[in-house]
Amino acid sequence: MSQNVCYTDAYARQADAVVVETDLEAHAVLLDRTVFYPGGGGQPADIGRLVGSSGGSWTVVGAKKRDEDIWHTIGDSDELPAVDTQMSAEIDWERRHRLMRTHSALHVLCGVVWRDHQASVTGGNMEQLSGRMDFEFETMSGELVGEIERRVNEEIAADREIRVAILPREEAFAIPDLIRTKINLLPEGITEVRTIEIVGLDLQADGGTHVARTSEIGRVRVTGYESKGRINKRIRIEVTD
Repeated sequence: MSQNVCYTDAYARQADAVVVETDLEAHAVLLDRTVFYPGGGGQPADIGRLVGSSGGSWTVVGAKKRDEDIWHTIGDSDELPAVDTQMSAEIDWERRHRLMRTHSALHVLCGVVWRDHQASVTGGNMEQLSGRMDFEFETMSGELVGEIERRVNEEIAADREIRVAILPREEAFAIPDLIRTKINLLPEGITEVRTIEIVGLDLQADGGTHVARTSEIGRVRVTGYESKGRINKRIRIEVTD
């Protein structure tokens, strides 16, 4: 199993690593250690590069989890590095940080909506500095969305700490309302659950990367809302400085 630093330190930009396996068909390599987030929960996978200790570099155009391993997809124009090559795995930090800000903003949105309206999440997705989240609302209005935006920005300005924890399964599932999605997406049989806590606002299971405090998000602007079904309403946001 490859070690992934990003799950415990989202601010790590590189990791020293060794190639342990290659996949010619997928044009990908497996490292013993990495910082690349493999995608999931609506957050896109990281991109970046691998830099060989003895020279050479390889463009990483994506990362993907297979069982417990993180495979790094190498750009088509680059030949795969050989097994046992020592290197530095380096993410595109500016892109990652924008995604971290966006992901944390969506958690603030989720926390506010759950606290004030007890509405479950039915879907979500994000790109750099923009995202959307679907909630179990029967009705939605411009007035309601404006109030949600105001309260989200109040929570961001409160500079709340965002904590990461990895808990034993039984301890995690003893936490009320840990799963905010309408459908529980956690795999059966897992022994540990990673949680993200916005102290004083929100606590839920999550596998993505986040900023350390809400003030680092910036500001959230609701750019639109729409109905996606009888009790399914979508809110679109943009994150700004």
